[in-house]
Formats: sequence, C-alpha cells, structure tokens
Amino acid sequence: MTRRTPQVVALGGGHGLAASLTALRQVTRDLTAVVTVADDGGSSGRLREEFGVLPPGDLRMALAALCDEDLWGETWAKVLQHRFASEGELDGHSTGNLLIVTVWDLLGDHVKGLDLVGQLLGARGRVLPMALDPLVITATVQGADPAKPDEVTLVEGQVEVATTGGRLLEVGIQPQHPTPCPQALAAIAEADWVVLGPGSWYTSVIPHVLVPELREALCATPARVLVNLNLQAQEGETEGLSPADHYRVLLAHAPGLKVDTVLADSHAVADLAALRSVVVESGAELVCDDIARVDVTDQHHPGKLALAYARLMAGS
Repeated sequence: MTRRTPQVVALGGGHGLAASLTALRQVTRDLTAVVTVADDGGSSGRLREEFGVLPPGDLRMALAALCDEDLWGETWAKVLQHRFASEGELDGHSTGNLLIVTVWDLLGDHVKGLDLVGQLLGARGRVLPMALDPLVITATVQGADPAKPDEVTLVEGQVEVATTGGRLLEVGIQPQHPTPCPQALAAIAEADWVVLGPGSWYTSVIPHVLVPELREALCATPARVLVNLNLQAQEGETEGLSPADHYRVLLAHAPGLKVDTVLADSHAVADLAALRSVVVESGAELVCDDIARVDVTDQHHPGKLALAYARLMAGS
C-alpha cells in the first residue's frame, strides 16, 4: 500500500517562500502556499494602486516555484518571471504579474484567478493569498533618524519597513481585521504540516500571524508546525538579530502559537546554546541541518532543504 503523501501548507512570501516551495514539491503532492499580500513596491505596487487588486508579485513567485521541471513547467516559470525593460510604461513589469491581474480582471475573483493560472502552468500545488484585502505593513521603529536615537516613530508600507534605519520594535497591519482567505483557513485546518518561513521576517513571515483569523487557525490546527529560520539577518529589516532573536520576535507577535520544530542551518547559528534554549523553552525541538547553498550563502538550497523536510515529515 502506498503511504499517503502529507498535506502541507507553507506560509511566507518572496524568495524565501519560493525556495521552500521548490523543496516541498519534491516531498509532497498535496501542497498549498499561503502568501503575504502587502507588497507596495515595483510592479506589484503599481498594479495594486492602479487596479485595486492584491499585489501579485509574491503570488507569482510562488506559482513559478511550483512549476514542474519538464519543458512546459520550466518555460512557464521563465515566462512568469520575465521582467520588461523599456523606456515606456511596461518598464519593470513582469509578465506573470500582468497575466495574474488580467485573469483577476476577467473573473473578478482572486482565488479562482490564481487557481486558473495554476492550472495553465501545471503547478504542483495551490497558491492562495493570506487575505482578500491588500495589506499595509506598519512598524514602530526606534532611532529611524540617527540624530534622534531614542525617538520612536511609525513607519508604513512594506518597502519603507524593509529599508528603514533604526530598530524595529513591533509590526502591525492595516486594516487590522482584513478578510481572511477561507480556502487558506480550511487548508491549515486540514494540514498534516504547516511550514512558516523562511523569508523577510517582519514583512513576509510575521504578517501571517497578524491576521486574526489566520493566527487563530494556526494556533488551532492539529498539524505539526515547523518554523524554518532564515540563514542570516536581513540588512535593514532584521539587522543585528540572531537566529534566537528571530524566533523570539515571531513568538512575541503570535501568542498561543504552538511550534513543534524549528529548523536552522548548521552553519548559520553562531550561538547554538542560545537558540536551543529559547526553542526548548517554547516547547519545540531544534533541528540543525545543512540546508544552505554553498555559492550564495544567504539562500536555501532546494535539494538540501527537500531532504531535510523529507526526514522531518517521515518521522511524524
């Protein structure tokens, strides 16, 4: 009898989620990506402002990551990720963003549109937005102005939060009670594993636990919850934070979240004792593995990450 493939939900955004999805599609045939919808820069920001739609960029990257490795999948992944360079209004737009917004305009439904694009690509999994409203990331920041190191100010917008100076104290979202994606809530409730991270910690990972209904679903799920830590601090956004700090910050924004496993790269943790202490204190297990690329040390290696995921999920 063939062993049932695990139902896996991966949450995040950008390059971090794309790396995780590329790995997970090698491990399971039942995969759902739940993607942040707060981008306000570049092509996504322009389309969001012009058409009032969800920013498509992170959703596009997730769809591209789920494309198969055959000629059809590889070709469509390249088409989705192609970005125009011109002197005109198309400059900076990606084909995938325009395709997704076109289908949304025709169908008038974000989820149905993403499902249709996924079918066209032959995507090995489903891509869903974490909310049906475009979100604005906010952050309270200490010392954003170097001349006023003790001053606390409010910064708004994903791009501004990701690039602000000073120390981020807390992040939030506007609206504070967005409409959650019902299909995302259902997927989390039915999952065997939920994978949170890697990705831009304050602007792609933590926003998921700021949507009230999504946080409640994550706290209530019978699934095993895996937190995949970043390989290094991100300049500006999490500069100066250790892996233990990343995990503490996540838990501080997600009261009630029960984490089962924390996955970290063996070579990315300078103070293993500190990380193990905070992980064990939270009731989780720390697993360190070789999951980073050798040539680009701030990126996860999809093949190595797939092996790590497979080992963890086989033992559940």
